Amino acid sequence: MASAFLSKSFVAHRFFRSSFTLTPKPQIFASFFHKRPSHFRAAPAFLVYKTPVFVFCGSPFIGSKASLSTLSMSTTEPVVSVDWLHANLREPDIKVLDASWYMPDEQRNPLQEYQVAHIPGAFFFDVDGISDRTSNLPHMLPSEEAFAAAVSALGIENKDGVVVYDGKGLFSAARVWWMFRVFGHDRVWVLDGGLPRWRASGYDVESSASSDAILKASAASEAIEKVYHGQAVGPVTFQTKFQPHLVWTLEQVKKNIEDKTHQHVDARSKARFDGVATEPRKGIRSGHVPGSKCIPFPQMLDTSHTLLPADELKKKFDQEGISLDSPVVTSCGTGVTACILALGLHRLGKTDVAVYDGSWTEWGAHPETPVSTS
Repeated sequence: MASAFLSKSFVAHRFFRSSFTLTPKPQIFASFFHKRPSHFRAAPAFLVYKTPVFVFCGSPFIGSKASLSTLSMSTTEPVVSVDWLHANLREPDIKVLDASWYMPDEQRNPLQEYQVAHIPGAFFFDVDGISDRTSNLPHMLPSEEAFAAAVSALGIENKDGVVVYDGKGLFSAARVWWMFRVFGHDRVWVLDGGLPRWRASGYDVESSASSDAILKASAASEAIEKVYHGQAVGPVTFQTKFQPHLVWTLEQVKKNIEDKTHQHVDARSKARFDGVATEPRKGIRSGHVPGSKCIPFPQMLDTSHTLLPADELKKKFDQEGISLDSPVVTSCGTGVTACILALGLHRLGKTDVAVYDGSWTEWGAHPETPVSTS
């Protein structure tokens, strides 16, 4: 979604610099973000919104005794708190990514929302753009070379700890967390509660037209294009180490129906899983992969869109008969919310959960795949 707008971002940058004023008069931002103009109140470039902040001593992880001031992070815990990130935001080896992505019917533009408000210093990660350009399926995992080129363009190195967040609380950030892990980078965490939790805690957000942010987002998109066109890219600062056990293909899911080596858990709604609700994408059959079970992804989260504690997560999987002692593969509509199930299982100590990348959009559209309904 956002990748279509990055090519126009240099124009956007100049427009933002000249359009932000301190007057209360609403500005109209033209169609470089939408086909129709969007109306909202402009803010000064590089404006930081400040609200009173109350900092409590505590732990960045549930059950951890680490101080907020320490950089030590455990790769066995998949999320960090907003308090921890606030305390460590200026550390040079911490890189923050806004990986917001929304369903098409939500009519929200993640790049525009990033421009309006984001965590200070965060760069925009385009979920749709940093993807396999040879596939007609949405935001499929890119090649190792393409991912390395895009991430390097964002200024990320292997030594960095990466914190990913999104605009819904905990949604698409889990997808990018999984992507980094697929390519061998374990020092990656999701910001628990995302941007809404950050703002609710009284922490600052930036509204900026930073040339560095614009250039990096554009460079990442250009790097992907160059790789898939066989062209040379700039310096690569991020080396990948592909973890094939974390990503499944259609053929592996097919084989699993007979072999039953993995428990298959679907993150879609029960109505979609049962086949009583129409799929949001045209041409996709309704139902589920035979033998799979349904745990809708919202069951992983509390009312503030933060990840549930381990004991509550375990109850959710126990209720559906999912054993933590056996392998698991997850799926959803397009491979986004399946990663939320993987995130929850990671908190329970299952760090080897596979995600079916094509998910139901691929399976339901394939004429020869079996489909079950309830």
